Amino acid sequence: MALAPDIATATLAEMERRHGWFAGLDASTRSWIGVVARAGIDSFTHWFSEADASATGLEVFGSAPRALARRISLHQTVELVRTTIEVVEAKTQELLPRGDRPIVQAAMLRYSREVAFASAEVYARAAESRGAWDARLEALVVDAVLRGETDEAVLSRASTLGWRTAHGVVVAVGTAPVTENLNLGEDLRRAGQKLGIDLLSAVQGERLVIIAGGEPLEADGGPVRVLEQFSDAFGPGPIVVGPLVDHVVEAAVSARAATSGLRASVAWPEAPRPVASADLLPERALAGDGHARRALGQEVYETLLGAGSGLLETLVTFLDQGQSIEGTARVLFVHANTVRYRLKRIAEVTGYNPSNARDSYVLRIAITLGRLYAAR
Repeated sequence: MALAPDIATATLAEMERRHGWFAGLDASTRSWIGVVARAGIDSFTHWFSEADASATGLEVFGSAPRALARRISLHQTVELVRTTIEVVEAKTQELLPRGDRPIVQAAMLRYSREVAFASAEVYARAAESRGAWDARLEALVVDAVLRGETDEAVLSRASTLGWRTAHGVVVAVGTAPVTENLNLGEDLRRAGQKLGIDLLSAVQGERLVIIAGGEPLEADGGPVRVLEQFSDAFGPGPIVVGPLVDHVVEAAVSARAATSGLRASVAWPEAPRPVASADLLPERALAGDGHARRALGQEVYETLLGAGSGLLETLVTFLDQGQSIEGTARVLFVHANTVRYRLKRIAEVTGYNPSNARDSYVLRIAITLGRLYAAR
């Protein structure tokens, strides 16, 4: 027991000599490492001298603060434990009689094994605690985005989780997976990093919300193509991707469209998975989404009306004639090629092709809503 301080001092000196990173630690951290080393030596001495004492190894780290596990990696801890054991072995070779050395070495082998297991347990607990804290922090950030309460504090929390995107943000919403994976958020962030995008996620009741950001979302195919690679993270059912916005501060706009689309998606079960919220405008409008009604009734209808050249009249007639070009031409007293040209112009102006069954449905809803707005 009396030799423990000398062994501890020799151990710290050997650590500094062997490991360059040890000398770079601040005085407080090195002091705590000294406390841990001394606790380990004292604990071994007590265990070895008491026949009925049990060795767990956890008592070695009992006095160390939790912050120590964040400042020193598990690999560094293993190096320090190995150095401590080697120093103690060398000292016992010098101080003990030859006949006692094998017994002490066997005891040290057993005790060092317990310390190694204890080190792994300490870092595993720290990782679990950090993962749980990150999950709570991530849930707070996602909730703030959905509420439209993104301020500097929320941005700071997001950056703590690795969010670096300055522009190009989108929100996707779908059913939550039936899983016991407590590291779902971390797994998604890691998968996003491989694709060059930032990801934040949270399970809210029965839905999973993903916030994604990065340049790949602005490439050909857009956010839907990118987020299609995360479809397996969601549960069964529709996945709706909101519009791309410039910054995470504006992500509430994307979130609002995505959640509205998810509620209305029941009316279009044949929709692709994932589907853009803009592709669900008719269903959203019929479900009472004012933003969707304005997008169709004002933007699409008024754009078509303002384009002139008989486009609106041609579209209405074309739809009434069962999408027959010849029938439309007869009703309007124009050549069939004129109808074809106008249909092409309608597709260019609105982004919807009247000859496509789904697009014609969208245009029909837009005409109806536009006329209602005009009547007001």
